[in-house]
Amino acid sequence: MKKTFEFLKQLEKNNNREWFASHKEEYESAVRENKMLFNKVHAELQKYDNIKGIHIFRIYRDVRFSKDQMPYKTNFGAGYSRVKPMLRGGYYIHLEPGNSFVGGGFWGPDAKDLLRIRKEFEISTSEIEKITSDKTFIRYFKEIQGDAVKTAPRGFDKNHPSIDLIRKKQYVVMRKFTDQEVASEGFLKEALLTFLAMRPFFDYMSGVLTTDLNGESLI
Repeated sequence: MKKTFEFLKQLEKNNNREWFASHKEEYESAVRENKMLFNKVHAELQKYDNIKGIHIFRIYRDVRFSKDQMPYKTNFGAGYSRVKPMLRGGYYIHLEPGNSFVGGGFWGPDAKDLLRIRKEFEISTSEIEKITSDKTFIRYFKEIQGDAVKTAPRGFDKNHPSIDLIRKKQYVVMRKFTDQEVASEGFLKEALLTFLAMRPFFDYMSGVLTTDLNGESLI
């Protein structure tokens, strides 16, 4: 990923359209490099999961409603979605100098899915706690992350023992990588192992989101 990181470092210092236009060749070279990685990951991941497709994010920022008017992102990213409705959760790779990570989960669940997850955790967190206390999960991710409401969602007890999980609006996991690790020959394997370590989490959440509170299938 040498070309990718060199280009992104320069872009961070020169985030304007004039500089970008005069360095289009370096940009296209970096795109070819990271696309090759993203496609290799997709091919390997497809051997272990049913992946709907790959989405490589554009480098251009939408600045219409943003205070930050810099026109370009300083990272490259790709997402891999699973085949719905039975398989839920999405995988993601983020490449950025000093801030690369491999992650996934439930970034923006719709209102119906979010309520179903919260109701499940209101009843019991024994299954999710079993998953998050597993040594592999802890080694790769430590904990479930995500934005949360300040107190308790409407209709939930703020004193519930699992309110920290119930408060969340997102349920995601992440493993960070150094620039040297991303540039190493072993990064492809480590990215895949990281994705596979998410599977117990994904499989459990898929079961929750495809059943009602009585365990009856919704599909």
